[in-house]
Amino acid sequence: MRHWKIFSLLLAVLPAASCWADPAYGLWGSVRYAPGFEHFDYVNPKAPKGGELRLVSNLRISTFDKYNPFTIKGTAPAYLQELMFDSLLTSPMDETTAGYGLLAEDVQVADDGLSVTFRLRPEARFHNGHPVLARDVKHSFDTLVSPQALPGYKTMLIDVAGVDVLGERELRFRFKKASRELPLLVGTIPVFSHEWGMENGKRKPFDEVVMEPPIASGPYRIGPVRFGKDITYVRDADYWARNLPVRVGTGNFDRISVKIYQDNTARLEALKAGEFDLMRFYSAGDWARRLYGKRFDRGELVKGEFSSHLPSGFQSYVLNTRRPLLQDVRVRKALGLAMDFEWMKRSMFYGAYERVHGLFGNTRCETHGMPSSEELALMEPWRSRIVPEAFGPMAEPPRTDAEHSLRDNLRQAKRLLAEAGWTVQGGVLRNAQGQAMELEYLDTRDEGVRMLAPWMRNLEKLGIRLRFRAVDFALYQQRLSKFDFDIITIAYQGSDNPGQEFADLFGSQAADTEDSGNFPGVKNPAVDAMIGAMTSARTLEQLLPACHALDRIIGHGHYLIPQWSDSSLRMVYNSWRLVRPAVVPAHAQGERWAMDAWWARDPVLTAPPP
Repeated sequence: MRHWKIFSLLLAVLPAASCWADPAYGLWGSVRYAPGFEHFDYVNPKAPKGGELRLVSNLRISTFDKYNPFTIKGTAPAYLQELMFDSLLTSPMDETTAGYGLLAEDVQVADDGLSVTFRLRPEARFHNGHPVLARDVKHSFDTLVSPQALPGYKTMLIDVAGVDVLGERELRFRFKKASRELPLLVGTIPVFSHEWGMENGKRKPFDEVVMEPPIASGPYRIGPVRFGKDITYVRDADYWARNLPVRVGTGNFDRISVKIYQDNTARLEALKAGEFDLMRFYSAGDWARRLYGKRFDRGELVKGEFSSHLPSGFQSYVLNTRRPLLQDVRVRKALGLAMDFEWMKRSMFYGAYERVHGLFGNTRCETHGMPSSEELALMEPWRSRIVPEAFGPMAEPPRTDAEHSLRDNLRQAKRLLAEAGWTVQGGVLRNAQGQAMELEYLDTRDEGVRMLAPWMRNLEKLGIRLRFRAVDFALYQQRLSKFDFDIITIAYQGSDNPGQEFADLFGSQAADTEDSGNFPGVKNPAVDAMIGAMTSARTLEQLLPACHALDRIIGHGHYLIPQWSDSSLRMVYNSWRLVRPAVVPAHAQGERWAMDAWWARDPVLTAPPP
């Protein structure tokens, strides 16, 4: 093995003799911060500690019923994982292709890329005062890939062959194949103590560890809790990593409280009443029309719209192809043709949103035009499993502006449905067996019907009945985990560095795994092959064709009906109570940015700041 401080799977950037305190891993062999850096550029290293950040829960729940965020059943409080758990490496908000040493002080990667070894910092401590040791890291990994944890971890880490404890503070992850992302994946899994869940010297099954506070090592602990109302996280004044360059200027609030409200209207009115300090906005209508009142007039509450370089994601209507009515690609394409985004943008969105285009919007993997020779080389062996259109121009969402019209789109949809054996009989679309085309859209909010209504009306013109059904969040989660739905909306976040997580979203194995992320039920060896090419890419030049090929197959498969995205980060915050750094990180993630890098204004301040 060669000793690296900044490394990729392919290139040794520093020789063994060049040691520095904060290791970093760059996916493509380079990182933003040089050895010996003092802090991330977007933080204020002199930010004062103290005060309270009052947030509103970002989850669509009315309460929580567990402290374990890694198991299937139940709901953990918002932000618990982000605030309480450290990992071997941590990624800054101004860089997407690197991880810098947190629990780990040193890293070694095998010349063949088939293993990575971490050496832990001797000062690392859990909240109970016990040291973070190699056995704890191994226990965390083994637990997260077990059947008792969320299946996404097992899918994401499927190419990790195992973990070997080499010493008290040294361990090695072995890989089934060389992959540029595996060192970063294993480096960023949450680490918890092997004592979490121990009872009378015996370890409880992990899925029975419910209300036991996590034994973790992050900057915050669980403080006062009022179930159904709020939870407060309390800063650990003796946090072991507070002086590390990756933590300087972060974790500045003494307390972070998270309040829970029953619905969006209650949250909005509570914000205006000053019950909490910061709220991110996703609704263009709320942002344009409903943010007013005395606290806005006097400058206490400020509307902040920040430019973001985050991936646009691929928020979409998800069509469950496990349902017989949705298994024909022509039917799925016809459903998409009935959506009039341009009308919605004018009439409902105040011109604020743009249409989602593919899986990789606003990243290097974004796909356009005809496939390259490299893309075709990946797709050709699977031609029989790929729709012919995928070998042509990239799929584009239908439009209704300029020379396009909804009427033309509906005519095309009618032809596709007829080809698939569906005709209108007495105003109802039926197949040869007389079965009506009736579908259900599942949501957790009654107000969601407003956004769905235009699409429902257009589908009625084709003889299709789309019913809207709102259920409580617990039932919604249960039905999603069992894939018991026709159509839902998922706000996929997207990725600058796509890899193994796409096996959970679209991989064949995940299609049959309860509680996986493969909601559309994609089960196609061609998709599996493209994901495999992504994860095994050793250079960016190898990654891009694999991303584009996957994008084409999914896009032309019409498993998703693209919705909309916003390139800006919109938040209202209390400027009398909060101060934000002058630098906005390129990949700021809303509330996490505030929790991580903002700080409290002088608590005795009672008048507007100068």
